[in-house]
Amino acid sequence: MLTSSLLLQASALPAASTLGTANPVSIIMFFLFVLITLYITYWAAKKTKTGSEFYAAGRNISGFQNGLALAGDYMSAASFLGIAGMVATKGYDGLIYSIGFLVGWPLIMFLIAEPLRNLGKYTFADVVAYRLQQRPIRIVSSVGSLLTIAFYLIAQMVGAGGLIKTLFGLQYELAVVVVGCVMTAYVLFGGMLATTWVQIIKAVLLLSGATVLVILSLATFNFSPANLFQSVADKYGEAMLSPGGFITNPFDALSLGLALMLGTAGLPHILMRFYTVPDAKAARKSVFVATGFIGYFYILTFFIGFSAMVLVGKPIIEGIDKGGNMAALLLAEQTGGTAFLGFIAAVAFATILAVVAGLTLSGASSISHDLYVHVFQKGVSNEKGEMKVAKRATVALGILSIVLGLVFKGQNVAFMVGLAFSIAASANFPALLMSIIWKKFTTQGAVWSIATGATLSLVLIVLSPTIWVDILQNSEAIFPLKNPALVSMSAAFLTGIVVSLVNPEPEAAEKFESEKLRTYLGIGAE
Repeated sequence: MLTSSLLLQASALPAASTLGTANPVSIIMFFLFVLITLYITYWAAKKTKTGSEFYAAGRNISGFQNGLALAGDYMSAASFLGIAGMVATKGYDGLIYSIGFLVGWPLIMFLIAEPLRNLGKYTFADVVAYRLQQRPIRIVSSVGSLLTIAFYLIAQMVGAGGLIKTLFGLQYELAVVVVGCVMTAYVLFGGMLATTWVQIIKAVLLLSGATVLVILSLATFNFSPANLFQSVADKYGEAMLSPGGFITNPFDALSLGLALMLGTAGLPHILMRFYTVPDAKAARKSVFVATGFIGYFYILTFFIGFSAMVLVGKPIIEGIDKGGNMAALLLAEQTGGTAFLGFIAAVAFATILAVVAGLTLSGASSISHDLYVHVFQKGVSNEKGEMKVAKRATVALGILSIVLGLVFKGQNVAFMVGLAFSIAASANFPALLMSIIWKKFTTQGAVWSIATGATLSLVLIVLSPTIWVDILQNSEAIFPLKNPALVSMSAAFLTGIVVSLVNPEPEAAEKFESEKLRTYLGIGAE
């Protein structure tokens, strides 16, 4: 019987793995990637002179290129290693993350992409503040953006340190410093143009590597997904192919799904990419392209996870990393040997570099464009001064990312990613959506909506089982849900609506009609 022979092959996997020792192939591949991307940074630096070129690559990126860069920005190491590992250890329920990450993109395409490109200039706060009072909106939206970026940065930097330590045998601290310095160089000298091409190269490498990994894995099952799933059922039972094994509380599932789906539409480094294209049509095309690549990638993680479950085995995966994060790399070693493991390892690390660069650039733009120009300079833009502040902010964020990576060494940072999406869904998304579609939305409504969403996300995640029980070791959580988005996002919408109705702003309502013209026709868009 075919499945029996496949299981015998899987059981022949040696317990020893080269993970944790220096792999020459992965080290060579990693430094090759860094050298190529640093050359791109040098090339981009010669073309990056103005604010528009630094923040938005001169708005000259095509829809297809931006779509690939969006996919590269979004497909982090957490997506590749984390989701594959979750499927490999938890089975079907691991897919809730990939589905949640994916379904946010059609929402962005139909609701966000066109208005964002037509109304904004460099940050999503441009859109929220378009017909509202600038200073209060800029201050509170910057807080929401920087909070999201900070938690996302922690997860990426700690992930980078752990990954390098496991894969290359280097010290955690050295890995964190290398990532911080290289990423700062990308942004500081090359701006958005360099960051875009780093993300495009990373996306191509990641998609290619994952495709080859799936082909090699399915070859073991005679290229039959049915044989793969039958092997999973034979080895671990039918339950692994059914929902309910990981998330049993339906409200937890709903809250997590909302955070992943709507949080995507509030991530500052993703929204910033829509300003790099020449017009709204190209913005829509870039989302369409990104959705295709991201959807294909998550289908691959589905096969990678189940293949690792059978070919490597849950005991070995969980023995090397309790969270299952090394499942894809162990599968690469099993199917393609040490050389292929080296390639996949280098690609996984390259994904972190690209994502951290995108996060840093969006943080720098929020500090220089929203705070410096519109708060401290009261809207009077001095491009030289703004660029100087942006570059100083880049260096500061680079140093901060290194410090955060070192401070949170050894911590379980899975909750950081969930919190980043929760803050984005609660603080950024409601205000962004209501400012676009609701005529009666006011400055006070926006300020209180963002403040409520951000504060409630932070407080509830601390009181949830994720931190209150898992991290602080208390016996029972004060707030029952692992992800607070269901409550915090609902509260942000409700607060924004109630405050806007109680404190109407006629001036903002009057500007709504002219805003609609620019939103849908692009009249006056940069």
